[in-house]
Amino acid sequence: MKLFRKKNSCPKPELISAVRETDSLFSLPETVQPFEKELFDRLRYSVPIIDSAIMKIIRLTGGFRLICSDENFQSELDDFCNNIPVGLTGKSLSNFVDNFLDSLLTYGSAVGEIVNDTETMNIAGLWNGDVSKIKVTSGSSPFIRSYAVRDSDGTLRRVKNPENIVYSSLTGGHSLLRGLPALSTVLMKIYRCISENFDRAGNIRYAVTYKPDKDDLTNARERASQIAKEWSDGMRSSKYGQVKDFVAVGDIDIKVIGAENQLFDTNVPVRQILEQIVSKLSIPPFLLGLNWSSTERMSSQQADILTSELEYYRRLVTPVICDIGNAFLCSQGANAVCSVEWDNINLQDESVLAQARLRNAQAMEIEMRLKNSEQADKA
Repeated sequence: MKLFRKKNSCPKPELISAVRETDSLFSLPETVQPFEKELFDRLRYSVPIIDSAIMKIIRLTGGFRLICSDENFQSELDDFCNNIPVGLTGKSLSNFVDNFLDSLLTYGSAVGEIVNDTETMNIAGLWNGDVSKIKVTSGSSPFIRSYAVRDSDGTLRRVKNPENIVYSSLTGGHSLLRGLPALSTVLMKIYRCISENFDRAGNIRYAVTYKPDKDDLTNARERASQIAKEWSDGMRSSKYGQVKDFVAVGDIDIKVIGAENQLFDTNVPVRQILEQIVSKLSIPPFLLGLNWSSTERMSSQQADILTSELEYYRRLVTPVICDIGNAFLCSQGANAVCSVEWDNINLQDESVLAQARLRNAQAMEIEMRLKNSEQADKA
């Protein structure tokens, strides 16, 4: 059963043969390798700002609704979108799309499977696949994809039902995090140095120096041992909230070790690296908690740029959503297709929206008054 092919969608035979002669020009981008997948996972784990940015992109992409061309199947399509099982823990088509977009942003490509019931041949559920375990190649023609699964021993096994596989990739198949591991390595080195410096100099340690008089040199060792014991007892008692004074006789000097040294200022290098990361992720800094300016807010230009980024991700995911919806309609015997209706992307402040609604209401009221006055003059 060919679920995803439309009528008259197959190219002409002479075009296929021409493309096959230059097969290298039309090769598909390589999917992420297992070591790359582990690298990107560790990157999101090590740098929380990257993980936060990806999750915000997924949420800002917004919700959607599938619209059926045949209204008689609209209620069934809505029930399918809201209640379809996704993997072992998820439910709803939106849950599948969120996981699909997460893989798309992190690894540069994403794959999923439409699982059919062997008895009824209806769609039993959806499954988000591991993109590092699949290889995508051209099938019988350059415009038909063929999928192979990597086994644990590295051998490739052809997928029996490629029509049940949904796949998408970013431009060139490159991850959104491409280029960030090098910067993140430098950032983690800086944070590691800060941690070590605070272990050494941040945790205050004292140097107690006892200078005995010439007449008391014979008892210097005993006095030093007694001073050290009392000092340790006083510092130990402070951990439990008990304050003890240190009383001694003689010339005793107490200094903080490393007090004359200063820690390196890391604000500049850390900010430079974070600026590179933020520019790659296309998220305004203040949405990630980076308040570099006291009056920072999203300008209309930033909102337009971010909206265009979100629209790009929507264009990548929309064909996948339509394929799943059309597969469901086909399993129900419906001669119809579906389209995706996305929610409006709104990045403006609530105060600005409220002020705009107020002005619109005032304008409508003025127009009604003018219209009523004109009608009264004519009467």
